Amino acid sequence: MAVGLAVAFGWAVPAWATEAPLAAYVILGDGGRAVARVITAAPSCPRISVDNHARPMSLRAPAETEPQRPTASTPDNSKPSAFPALTCEAQLPAGARAVSVQGVRLPMPAAAARRIVVIGDTGCRVKQSDHAWQACNDPVKYPFATVAAKAAAWKPDLVVHVGDLLYRENPCPEGNAGCAGSPWGYGLDAWRADFFEPAAPLLRAAPWVMTRGNHETCNRAGQGWWRFIEPRPLTAGHSCNDPAQDVTGDYAPPYAVPLGAGAQIVVLDLSALGTKAMADTDPRAAQYRETYAKLDAFARRAAYTFALDHYPMLGVAAEDKKGPVTLKPGNAAIQSVFGPLNPGLLPAKVDVLLAGHVHLWEQVGFSTDHPSQFIAGFSGTEEDVVPIPAELPPDVAPAPGARIAHFSSWVDGFGYMTLERRGTRSWKVTVWNTRGEAVNRCTIVGRRSQCEIPQVVVR
Repeated sequence: MAVGLAVAFGWAVPAWATEAPLAAYVILGDGGRAVARVITAAPSCPRISVDNHARPMSLRAPAETEPQRPTASTPDNSKPSAFPALTCEAQLPAGARAVSVQGVRLPMPAAAARRIVVIGDTGCRVKQSDHAWQACNDPVKYPFATVAAKAAAWKPDLVVHVGDLLYRENPCPEGNAGCAGSPWGYGLDAWRADFFEPAAPLLRAAPWVMTRGNHETCNRAGQGWWRFIEPRPLTAGHSCNDPAQDVTGDYAPPYAVPLGAGAQIVVLDLSALGTKAMADTDPRAAQYRETYAKLDAFARRAAYTFALDHYPMLGVAAEDKKGPVTLKPGNAAIQSVFGPLNPGLLPAKVDVLLAGHVHLWEQVGFSTDHPSQFIAGFSGTEEDVVPIPAELPPDVAPAPGARIAHFSSWVDGFGYMTLERRGTRSWKVTVWNTRGEAVNRCTIVGRRSQCEIPQVVVR
């Protein structure tokens, strides 16, 4: 209305009043409640149209620069996090059909999610301590924008991100053309370059469910995680602005997102847990015991449960840092907390685990009563993993008593994974490369999974 009057009377119209938002998207939270988010350079939050009824959005976070805090980088490679834009939000009513804001139409949740895209580890790695300078300016060497566009063209009902969104942590070295001009740090400019801009077509395609990776902990990109991604309220204790409150800021309890027909995804925040065993006396151990209890409670209420977290609980990785290739199965940190609660590691009604962290695609199915594990950490971040041997030794056990029956991995490129519902407890999995070509197909029935292109599991 105000813009229309300004035009009619010849008044000057500020640029922010007519420009599209910097980002507009929908995140699903507890119970599948949809939250519309907008990042805007406007001086106040816009109005959102829901089924042709306009209403104001709420301010989630103001435009501000947070004081420099201790980070995972050295002080000379760190800087304050600048957020020169508003983050606005609105809870969307169930059943809403047409939602738009500042000229951008937002995707609404499907009654039943039958087509799901799974991606992960999507940022461009620019990190001094690893001497890692991924060519962010090269769409072949950093293909997240291509992956997002191909995945959007598949027309999903839902997008699942397994964590690690921001990797541009330090300045690109002078003379390096591959990452020259890249923003760095943990402010809005790095978030836009690493996530919001390349992910734009996929953000328009469907609502998102996202778990937090170790790159979104408080000593890294946690401030942006709470501002932009986390579906729950932003509070003083849950913002990562105060290092004295990092134990609180680095954790959020699980929540469940229904998928329809009795299926659900339970989102876990294990981002700060790491990979090394945790002492029972650690103040965070109680948080992760709470995670197990809530996961168990959610799983008991559903016919089918995906558990979503960043670290592979039952996956296998490989490394050759000390010469020959060695295999690294499972996660000692998760086992140290969940193991004393359940010798089987996971609650009995958890069927499938979705994770990232390892920069490859992987499937692990078990002959023992363990949930299948899928890893989808292959959607943009530089692949620094070692290929897993064609024959998997018989003594490789991701957790005590877990016997692998079927195993498959793909490290030959970047891509995305899709899930298609085939029944109450069955799904079709397809692995896609950046050209939109299928490179593997798998089936999931209950807790069991198997792929068309497997690796040998030695008996």
